Amino acid sequence: MSWLIDPNVDPYGYIGMARNPDGSITRIPEFFPTAPPSYKSADPNHFPVLTKDIPINMEKKTWARLYIPETEFNSVPAKKLPLIIYYHAGGFVQGSAATLLFQNFCFWMANQISAIIVSVEYRLAPEHRLPAAYDDGMEALHSIKITKDEWLTNYADLSKCFLMGTSSGGNLVYQLGLRAAACVDDLAPLKIQGLIFHHPFFGGTQRTLSEVRLNNDKILPPLLTDVMWDMCLPIGVDRDHEYCNPMVEIKSKILMKVKDQGWKLLVIGCNGDPLVDRQIEFMKMLKDKRLDVIGEFSDGGCHSYEFMDESKAKTLFGTVKNFVLSIM
Repeated sequence: MSWLIDPNVDPYGYIGMARNPDGSITRIPEFFPTAPPSYKSADPNHFPVLTKDIPINMEKKTWARLYIPETEFNSVPAKKLPLIIYYHAGGFVQGSAATLLFQNFCFWMANQISAIIVSVEYRLAPEHRLPAAYDDGMEALHSIKITKDEWLTNYADLSKCFLMGTSSGGNLVYQLGLRAAACVDDLAPLKIQGLIFHHPFFGGTQRTLSEVRLNNDKILPPLLTDVMWDMCLPIGVDRDHEYCNPMVEIKSKILMKVKDQGWKLLVIGCNGDPLVDRQIEFMKMLKDKRLDVIGEFSDGGCHSYEFMDESKAKTLFGTVKNFVLSIM
């Protein structure tokens, strides 16, 4: 996102796109800086974390970036760490596991939580509309369960797996949780213990009070989310589709399977996010279904503000770490 562009004036330009007269879009090259993986810490004092990429589906050009704390990598004997499978933000239309902003976030997370992070690259809309990202997210789980990669086989405890996503990644985690709960035996030895929804990206045709209150937000205003949903939802549906609005068609039977598995859920948000009312409604729905869910909502802030503030990110990762340790 460009802080020099007002998303209320030019929502496409704000996310690195140009809308053509025929309705198609053109992506602005290198709008979001990316970075390659490194087998050595680029800055050991700040990021004592090693990274590398592994393939998932060469035909779809999907892959994952692995993060491991350097101290754990060098420990003898090797210590098994919890596994956090992470899905990045971007409204399903922008971003990558290689985006520098998301890479730094995963560096901080691996270091602060002392966990293996697997950041998944999934296909984007409008070239690949939903459910493509959900399919890619699920394929990543099946790929990890059979992995021969030494970092994962030597250092990751597949029985202590957590799915985490920011914004659209949080939406993705919800859909993956529903799918995974229906096929837990097929995912063995990967065993999901919890789902972490960080500022999850939901919507609907009717504006919420927080969306009205923050209508001119400079980070994620309703006009921008409308544009994103228009590009990523299946053609011909509106924002009350189940991919966008989880309150329209509540999956009670599958949520019961989530409950039966004993998974714990963590929903994180802030009242400076236009989506906060939807996130709170989502959390309350999960509680109404008697799932084990924790809500952490802070004052102020903005959508995904931890990306821009390392001190806030440390607070977030402290919350996530306590959540992970409470299950282990």
